[in-house]
Amino acid sequence: MPHPTLPSPARRQLLAAASLTTAAVATAAVATGAAAPALAATAQAGKQAPGAGKAALVTGSSRGIGAATVRRLAQDGYAVTVNYLRSRDLAERVAADIRAAGGRAIVVQADVSDPAAVRRLFDATEKAHGGVDVVVSNAGIMRLAPFGDMSDTDFDEMMAVNVKGSFNVLREAARRVRDHGRIIALSSSITRMRTPTYGPYAASKGAQDLYASVLAKELAGRMVSVNAIAPGVVNTPLFTDGKTPEQIAGFAQRTPHRRLGEPEDIANTIAALCATDGWWVSGQTVFANGGIV
Repeated sequence: MPHPTLPSPARRQLLAAASLTTAAVATAAVATGAAAPALAATAQAGKQAPGAGKAALVTGSSRGIGAATVRRLAQDGYAVTVNYLRSRDLAERVAADIRAAGGRAIVVQADVSDPAAVRRLFDATEKAHGGVDVVVSNAGIMRLAPFGDMSDTDFDEMMAVNVKGSFNVLREAARRVRDHGRIIALSSSITRMRTPTYGPYAASKGAQDLYASVLAKELAGRMVSVNAIAPGVVNTPLFTDGKTPEQIAGFAQRTPHRRLGEPEDIANTIAALCATDGWWVSGQTVFANGGIV
């Protein structure tokens, strides 16, 4: 058998020095009773948060997936804008939690179905944070009924928020998001599940898939990644309201993980796309649904 190559004298000196340094750090950490944290801190030294120096705007972020997303992006270092329509107290609570954790957050009321209100929302974000790098178009409503029972009012309200409202947000994002940014629209796995009573809602969410695919191409050359996220059944009032415990349990059993998704599951997926390593994913619909479809 060939003999292993022995390190050169110079390399032996380097290895010895490295061993002594590591041993010294470990010994000092053990002496203070905090070896693991000290080593972890050493490993993290100089590592910058992915959102440091950047700003994120999440519509409909006073509760549910939006709140989980704006909290996660703040945790990742982004200065954030919490948007709400009516639930100011909830939005202020989300922002207060972010600030208490050392983050930066502002709260801005805006109805996404109103183009002027959306412009003011972006104006406030740019004024407070100096610009915008990530936009998550999350605000949406759901009205369910069989085709024969769907009222004109319910249909029109849903399209005004989900289709036109998202268009308003994405149009402004296309104009204002800085180069190398991210734009994300909230779609839904219902576009594949196609459950009865969900027809118009599924159509409004299918629009997000098309928006993301087309907008990604229109922003070519700016290094802005645009995607849609399609959650499955998620434990939020938007999904659970109006359903019996048996119905909810039935949906949970349809997933391989045998549970509903949580808002944080979707927020983590969004955060992954916003991270530096997620930039190559663009023009796609990402199904974050625990395998239900």
